[in-house]
Amino acid sequence: MANDITKPLGLVAAGYAVQLKEHGATPMGVLWSDKEGQELRFRILMELIEADINNGGLTINDLGCGYGAFFEFLKDMPLLEGGHYYGFDICDDMVEAAKQRISDPRAVFMESSFATQKADYSFASGTFNMKGTEPDKDWSQYVKESLRQLFSQSAKGMAFNILDSRQSERQEWLYYADPEELLDYCRSTLSPKVKLIDGYPLKEATILVGK
Repeated sequence: MANDITKPLGLVAAGYAVQLKEHGATPMGVLWSDKEGQELRFRILMELIEADINNGGLTINDLGCGYGAFFEFLKDMPLLEGGHYYGFDICDDMVEAAKQRISDPRAVFMESSFATQKADYSFASGTFNMKGTEPDKDWSQYVKESLRQLFSQSAKGMAFNILDSRQSERQEWLYYADPEELLDYCRSTLSPKVKLIDGYPLKEATILVGK
């Protein structure tokens, strides 16, 4: 899969297109159960940016941007005053939905499986959750390669969340990771400045990686 991710990513993109068609530009359209849970994830991811939260002119990468919910969460914060947001998604229907919904000149949405822009901070919220029929071993390798590429495009740091494999209930088409194993990967491969956040009332974990 490391050398050819076109087919599995195409199936995942098609899956998200179906979700969008069924549920529209809503949290359920990107596999979140409700808006409250979606925004809790965003607030936890934002711990990465605490030192810069009131500084304007920042650039943000959002890998797996969906219909643009994270930009809407960020748009009125000081950090995006004079700043830029770049949203990337493998699902063209999601990208088009984001473009139709959001006309703010600070936001650019692109169909891509990786971040093509350098930014101060990069985020991935729920980006790796749907694996379709791809074996866990192969999807895990893809996740790690994606994180390495995203971190290389991040001047100050990166934050992402992942479904926690320590939960008992699972669905076959979703990917669940061991947070500690991913934390060790990030520490040994990307940066010693890592932080694991778990124990919040969602079945997932968040990892912050600083430069």
